[in-house]
Amino acid sequence: MGISRRDFLMRVGQAGGYSAAFTTMQSLGLMPMKASAATPIAAAAGVGKGTKLVVLGGGIAGLVTAYEARKLGYDVTVLEARHRPGGRNWSAKNGDVVEFIDGTKQNVTWSEGLYQNMGPARLPSVHGTILGYCRELKVPLEVQVNTSRSSFLQNDAVNGGKPYVQRQAVNDTRGHVSELLSKAIKGGALDQDITVEDRQRMIAFLRIYGPLDRTNVYKGSDRALIKQYPGAGSQEMIIDAETVPMHTLLDANFWTGMLYEEAWDWQATMMEPVGGMAQIPYAFAKSLGPIVVYDAPVTEIAKTPKGVKVTYTKAGATKTIEADYAVCAMPLTILRKIKADLDADHKRVVDTAVYRGSYKIPWESKRFWETDYNIYGGLSFMAQGPNPVWYPSCNLMAERGIIVSGYQDDSYENFAALTLEEKFAKSRAQVEKLHPGHGKDLEKPVFCGWRQVKWNEGSWIGGIPQKDYNILTSPDGPIYFAGDHTSHVVGWQEGAATSGRRAIEMISDKVKAAKA
Repeated sequence: MGISRRDFLMRVGQAGGYSAAFTTMQSLGLMPMKASAATPIAAAAGVGKGTKLVVLGGGIAGLVTAYEARKLGYDVTVLEARHRPGGRNWSAKNGDVVEFIDGTKQNVTWSEGLYQNMGPARLPSVHGTILGYCRELKVPLEVQVNTSRSSFLQNDAVNGGKPYVQRQAVNDTRGHVSELLSKAIKGGALDQDITVEDRQRMIAFLRIYGPLDRTNVYKGSDRALIKQYPGAGSQEMIIDAETVPMHTLLDANFWTGMLYEEAWDWQATMMEPVGGMAQIPYAFAKSLGPIVVYDAPVTEIAKTPKGVKVTYTKAGATKTIEADYAVCAMPLTILRKIKADLDADHKRVVDTAVYRGSYKIPWESKRFWETDYNIYGGLSFMAQGPNPVWYPSCNLMAERGIIVSGYQDDSYENFAALTLEEKFAKSRAQVEKLHPGHGKDLEKPVFCGWRQVKWNEGSWIGGIPQKDYNILTSPDGPIYFAGDHTSHVVGWQEGAATSGRRAIEMISDKVKAAKA
């Protein structure tokens, strides 16, 4: 018995995850690596006419669901608890407030024109779905500088705590490994693995890759560290021949910081919207118009003989909306706190889901990293304390900018238990460690800890058993689920966008079958 293409792809995804399904779709010509436009979803035009849909949550998943549903003729309403669209996609700026569930409020008072993407900050070039929507909605993008060889790698236990410039650590590592490999080839250690001809070719390659000298020794290079840059007249380039010893590099354990950009979805080119990542949800919201109802937190979801009834509050009043279907695109941390008519399996998954506590600590400062250190974007990594230090890609060479010192899970080094002032002190100390004398330049800090942020209470799901994932990605009667937690691209807008498309495709299949 044959199966449909969609069923086949679904089975591939269940067996091998998003990456397997992604690759399979590419090989079938269904998902090119480039993003041209958001391709139409697999549903007949007008299939939603006469069908009412309510979407719970106005983050990327909810917005995409509503956007695609409207194209198909559905009568759509989006209920969003906040006064803005985007959910975790938020570009904080002057006048905004970071509000925690315990009532703590931090006012953002940065200079006009400055902002920080508190949630997602990167758009990988391989995330064709969300990039396609940027093109379709005419959201202008710019390059996001995800790495800089001028940034630093630091470990308190190595080099007296003094950081190494990343270009030196990266290229000295290549040089030492190349020299060791050339010695292994010369000593016959690889005679059984490669031919005589390939040994010579390998040596020739290592001399370039290392780079090694004619005796196959690494003595530093202009790729690593330069004492004097070339100039006019007699000013010649002077290379620093004092390399970082291999045993020091092994002790430092810089590998994560050196190789993070090699992940398939972190490789160049990375992008971001001009003016902040929130330009994406605002573009969706502008297109959807009054379909999105703000300041409307959901308090109850109930199944009815005809579909669902959703209760929410608006301007202090209790309101209800009835629909044929609902797509719940809220974080599970919020869904579990409302009265939801879920079956036992879905309720168990929602109640037991564990979310990460990612945070960012941005500061306003003069751009000393550019003027004094030649760092234009990218990240510096440290082995101890909150890290990394993330330098802005936008508004290069302006007088002031926003620098992030600390972007990781709040469970690291028991960071969540610290007071705000203690968090800021540790964050400032990290910048001082890398850039001595500049800790004092940091001003107006804000701690955005997503585990404490109202209407989120977590950053992204921290892993889920396959059995529970299968439940969560299946509907509970007329209630469907969307969000990056229902994808294999957790923590990315791509996962949220593809989950919204999948939800409306599933509903459309149901609607079509009911009309047949």
